Order: sequence, then structure tokens, then C-alpha cells
Amino acid sequence: MKQKLIAFLVVMTILSTPLLAQTTPASGLTKIGYTNVDFVIAKLPEYKVMQNQLEVTKAQLDKALGETYKEAQEKYEAYQKNGANMTDVIRADKEKELQNLQTRIQEMQTNAQTSLQTKQQQLLEPILLKVNNAIQEVGKENGFLYILNMDAGANTTPIILYAGSEEYAVTNLILRKLGVDPDKVEAAPVKATTAPATTPAKAATTPAATPKKK
Repeated sequence: MKQKLIAFLVVMTILSTPLLAQTTPASGLTKIGYTNVDFVIAKLPEYKVMQNQLEVTKAQLDKALGETYKEAQEKYEAYQKNGANMTDVIRADKEKELQNLQTRIQEMQTNAQTSLQTKQQQLLEPILLKVNNAIQEVGKENGFLYILNMDAGANTTPIILYAGSEEYAVTNLILRKLGVDPDKVEAAPVKATTAPATTPAKAATTPAATPKKK
């Protein structure tokens, strides 16, 4: 998700660069601003709504997965208890049923994670577009040739390694453009921290391997 966020903003910046270039000061000095995109996103009301929706979806997925796991666990325990007294045909049928349940749990785990990630992308896209539009407006209105993001992505070196002055820090300008009072939020860190990510549906532990017939 983080990589897609960066890619989205890079593409939008490339498309809008000719427009920003028109705002270069007559003196010829290049005016470059910087911000922390993840910090901005995390302070938007829409982002908090998105997080709440994802938590609800995750809880629903976890519940369905937990119920299936409980069913498999109960049937496995019954098999362990009564397996020795079963006929070969019944034992084979129970073993097949347990194997199918284990496969079903694994498929549900994968599908739950995919479903949650897809929903996250759908909810995040309009937020990214809104933030990008605000960045473009701030850039044009304040004569910036470029506005750089302080964070290059998870486990990577930041794009901006040193900023000797806060003069060109535009995070507060972007927040105001988005209708957020920067005085009521915590200051953006020098090095960006990733906006809270929603944890995919937690994978349930599948039942122990089905005992093989002796």
C-alpha cells in the first residue's frame, strides 16, 4: 500500500510539473518545498473514518474465520476421541472432511486478507486524490517548483536527509487547504512515520494435522 501511495503521488507530480514550472520566481531561484504525506493523510477525518470501516470489516472476517476454525477443531477432537472405534469407511470419510475443512480455513485466510486490502485501496484512493489536489494548489499558490515528500517508503532512506530551515516546510499549508487546523494536531516529525496501517485479518491456526490411519 505504501509503495502504491508513493507511485500515485509521483505520477500526479510528473503530470503537474509543467504547471508548477510556470511559478518559478523571476529571480531564477528554485523554490522547493517539502512535506510529510503520511502525516497529512493520518490527520484527515476521512482517514479516521476509513480506519473505522476497515476495523468493522476485519472484525466480520475474523468472526467468520473463527467460526469455521471452531467447527474444524471440534470435529478434529471428536475424531481423536472416537477414531479408534470407527470402521475404515467412516474413518476415511472423517479424515477427508477434516482435510477439506483445513483447506477451507486456509482459503478463507487468503480471501480475508485480499478482501481487506482491496477495501483499503478503494477507501484510500479518494483520500490520496484529495491530498494530491491540495499539494498542487499549495505549490501553485506559493510559487514552488517542486514539493517533495519526506518519506521514501517503509525501510528506505528518506528523500530529504537534511532541512536547515522550516521556511519551505508546507505541511501546515496543505493541512489548512484540506480544512484541518495545524495548531490542533501534533507537529510533523522530521523523519516521516508511516500512517497507521490496518492489520489484515489475523490468520487462525488450523487444526493439527489429521492423524494417519494405522
